[in-house]
Amino acid sequence: MNTPAHLLTSAALFGRKGGKKTLFAATLGGLLPDLSLYLLVVWAFNVQGLTPDVVFGEKYFSPEWQQIFAIDNSIPLWGLLLALALWRRVDWAVALCAAALLHIGLDFTMHAGDGRPNFWPVSDWIFDSPISYWDSGHHAHMVAPVTLVASFAAFVVLWRLCRWPGRGLFACLMAAELWTAWQMFTYF
Repeated sequence: MNTPAHLLTSAALFGRKGGKKTLFAATLGGLLPDLSLYLLVVWAFNVQGLTPDVVFGEKYFSPEWQQIFAIDNSIPLWGLLLALALWRRVDWAVALCAAALLHIGLDFTMHAGDGRPNFWPVSDWIFDSPISYWDSGHHAHMVAPVTLVASFAAFVVLWRLCRWPGRGLFACLMAAELWTAWQMFTYF
């Protein structure tokens, strides 16, 4: 799924109870597994001056980047954090960790040829899904509409739940999801 879709679905599923703090944590949890990628890409483009072909064709698959992705996309690590949050009964931490695990679980099923080692430190194995959320060569044309419907349903839930400026934030995320989906339909 695209990152905006992760934020919308995570917030709608795990941020509805517990107030603003829990809603923020659920939204952040939807972002955290992708955050390192954004930071690395910004660094590669703006500091190192690398091209998109180098960043996404070489750096993305480099051992250094994959090790970072292994940590922030680790089901065992996020699972331990979720267990700790449940044990300590910290609602916002439960929302954050559950959202991160949802993100990782959804991505696990939708990364064809560009997956991550989701079971680190237990294993470095990477699942090569037969479907992709972005690659039309791996059925993205069927996945994208489902993702858009899920994102829109989450947006409706959040619109009803929130007041301004929260509504504005989630409207921006929905717009970003629509724009990203259009880009993928157009170019991939």
